[in-house]
Order: sequence, then structure tokens, then C-alpha cells
Amino acid sequence: MPTIRDVAQHAGVAPSTVSYVFNGSRPISEETRRRVQEAVDALGYHPRASARTLRSSRTHVIALALPRPAGRRNAVDGPFAIAVSDAAVRLGYDLLLTTSQDKAEGLRRVALSGLADAAVLMAVDMEDARIDVVRELAFPAALIGRPADEDALPWTDLDWEEAAALAVRELAAAGHREMVYLAPTEEEVAGRRSYALRGIAGATRGARGTGATVTVAHAVDDPAEVARRLRGLLVERVDGGARGRPTALIVQHPSAHHHILTSMTDVGLRTPEDLTVVVIGAVPGDLSGRRLPRVELPVETLAGEVTRLAVTAATALRENTAGDAEAGPRLLAETVGQLLIAPTLLPGDMPLTAPRA
Repeated sequence: MPTIRDVAQHAGVAPSTVSYVFNGSRPISEETRRRVQEAVDALGYHPRASARTLRSSRTHVIALALPRPAGRRNAVDGPFAIAVSDAAVRLGYDLLLTTSQDKAEGLRRVALSGLADAAVLMAVDMEDARIDVVRELAFPAALIGRPADEDALPWTDLDWEEAAALAVRELAAAGHREMVYLAPTEEEVAGRRSYALRGIAGATRGARGTGATVTVAHAVDDPAEVARRLRGLLVERVDGGARGRPTALIVQHPSAHHHILTSMTDVGLRTPEDLTVVVIGAVPGDLSGRRLPRVELPVETLAGEVTRLAVTAATALRENTAGDAEAGPRLLAETVGQLLIAPTLLPGDMPLTAPRA
């Protein structure tokens, strides 16, 4: 069965442009509209028939799309899965977990299976391919993550950019002039994961605003490799470099802060005597990170809001699209809701003050 991406490739346009032609949500030139229609006719593409079929039944199930490689642990996956499940139960829904690494096709399989009324999507990329699937099939979904096109679907997220900028500002105010920002992995940055890019952007903005030097490095999942990288950034650079020693480390990687204090010991630095460490995205209730100044990830709030948004979109489509083949994409656009949560820097047990030279 041809997909919206097949139509886009045949017409020589982006998949989002095909969606706009279908739902009329943005102005499209007549030439582009003609090319898209010719591609639809040539390929025999019929998105709205499948959309009507999907909306004709109700399962009281929400799918949680949580792409993850087998065997890889992530500190936030479990708490979010539990919190979304609890939020779904409060709204009268069960939860279906899907972990396919092929994000778009994994969501397509769930949508076409009829097993769920709506989906909550995690691990959101800036230009997430699943948005095109949602538009194509008029399948209700909401994102835990802030896409580049903020009007595409309902979403909720921590303001990662402001969280990073806040950490840099507060550290600069406490006397730090040299900092290291331990961002998510190079793989996540290359994949344009939303929270990773926005965090780095915030650290850069904070550096510009304060005049502090912020060196961006990338985390890895191996604690020994993290220690090796930090040694090069925090110790060896001092021995052979012209600038002073970094006195602050900001950690955004969701798992690295679990072993970051051990890594400091391994490289011969004491916290907070030699180095101030601030964590961004700590999971509430995680005792291993409570000693450190931190911006916590508001898991319960994010999970509750994103589940409500997904159910709201599903209800709107179910109640308002009977007999109207064009209504699905339009209603998805109209039910877009957003919640961007402002960060708060919690103090922890360790001070922000820069160590004395």
C-alpha cells in the first residue's frame, strides 16, 4: 500500500506538503497541488478510507511509542511508562507499549492494527517522521517532546533550552567562568533528538549572555569512557592549555549523573571542593542525584498532560468525523495543545559557589 512518503517522492515535495494539500491547513500553490494530486492518482493512494476505518471502533487503549534498542537502559523510560500508564488508567484507558526502533513504521503498524484509540510518542526528533504518519492516517497522537513544527501535533515538554541557559546563568552568578556542558550522545544529536539540540542551544545562549566559556562535550553510556572524556576536559586540558581549569560541569545526559560523582573521583577531582556539578533532567525521587543542584524532569505533569491531549484528540475525531472524510486532518490541527514547563533549579546539598583558585 503506498504511503504519504511515496506520494511526496513521486511529486517531488516534502511529506508535510502532501499533508497540507490534504488538510488545507496552509496555503499551497496550484502547481504543487496539481503535482500531488497526479501522484495520488498514479499511486492509487487513499488515506482517508483507512482513517475512517480506524475511527469507527473504540478500544479504550492508548499506545505508548517508546523506541529503544534491546538491552539498553535509560533512566527515564521506566518512570515515564509508569506515569503514562497511571494517567491512562485515571482516564479509563489501558496502555499498550511499543518499542520499535523504526519509529514511523512502528507507529503505522499500531495505527492500522486498530489496537489503540490514540498514541503517546516519546523520543521525539525535531523533524519527527511519525508526524507524517499521524497526518496521513488521521490517527490521534500527542508528543512528550517539542518538535520543530510546534503546530504539528499536541505536545508537552520541559523547556530544555531554558533549563540549560538557567544553569549557566546561575553558575556564572556564583563565580564560575569556565564550564563543561556534558550533552546527550553524539548519536542523539546527529539524529536531531529535540531535547538534545535544545539543551545545547540553551548552554550556548547562556554562555553568550554571561560571557562564560562553556565547552560542549557528548556523553556515552559507558562509565569508564565518560571518566576518560572528563579527564581530558577537566584535568589534561589544564596541564596543556592556556585557559584556566573548568570549575563547573553541567550534565544533561539522562543516565550519566548516576555515575558522575564516581567519575570525578576517578579523575582526581572532588565535588564540590574542586568542581561544581549541576544535573539537568534528573528524575524526581532519584536519591542518587538529590545531593546535586538539579533541574528535575516533571515526569508526572508531562505524563498526565500528554495523555489528556491524546485522549482529547481521539474524542474529537471520534465524535466529529462521522460521514466527513475531510474532517480528520483538520480536527487534528484544531485540537493541538501545548504545555512547555519552565525549569526550576533545585539546590541539592552542594553549593553552586565556584571553588577557590
